[in-house]
Amino acid sequence: MKTMFAIRDLHVFYGSIHAVKGVSLEIEEEGELVSLIGANGAGKTTIMHCISGLLRPRQGQIIYNGFDLLKVKPEDILETGLAQVPEGRRIFTRLSVEDNLEMGAYTRNKKSEIKADLDKMFERFPRLAERRKQPAGTLSGGEQQMLAIARAMMSRPKLLLMDEPSMGLSPLLVKEVFDLIQSMRSDGTTILLVEQNARMALSIADRAYVLETGKIVYEGVAKDMLDDKRIREAYLGS
Repeated sequence: MKTMFAIRDLHVFYGSIHAVKGVSLEIEEEGELVSLIGANGAGKTTIMHCISGLLRPRQGQIIYNGFDLLKVKPEDILETGLAQVPEGRRIFTRLSVEDNLEMGAYTRNKKSEIKADLDKMFERFPRLAERRKQPAGTLSGGEQQMLAIARAMMSRPKLLLMDEPSMGLSPLLVKEVFDLIQSMRSDGTTILLVEQNARMALSIADRAYVLETGKIVYEGVAKDMLDDKRIREAYLGS
């Protein structure tokens, strides 16, 4: 069986600093939710930047549906069926909520399908519907995170990358965002979730990788990792 997505022996340097040291991970099939967890500064976002083309590694491959993403221009990556919800949301604060969502569909041409998906997003995110004409910068942190997720979904991605979606949110909103991620996964979206909140990430993932100072130190079935004493002591605080 052909692996849908794989990172192979990735090495990234910032000057003389070896930030990512031979990382390999994979998503085996469509509909899988794989999580990459680790402390702040472990190298998670660096890996995400390599996938999206914002950083070039010194060594390694990033294979998606049989071809190497490192050979694709960053501006063309969205057209491969891969979309990212970036760390810090990166919404267009001066544009309206609706305009932000339409920006997520900029690679698509069929206006009727875009309109149908826009209606779906407003149905799934009622708070965004209520604020569709507001500047996105006036939304709360949780609403901005929902907008970033909905904007990414407007491209109809086959693989969705999520970088620290719970960052800066209250516990109640964190639960809401993770419920949403589970819902998207149930609808068939394949997800690579990069997250500092290890307990929440492991509770919804199929498989997980633990990143520590640029290296994968554990990998396995997420539920098993929740029960692993080493993981619990080092990453779950128990």
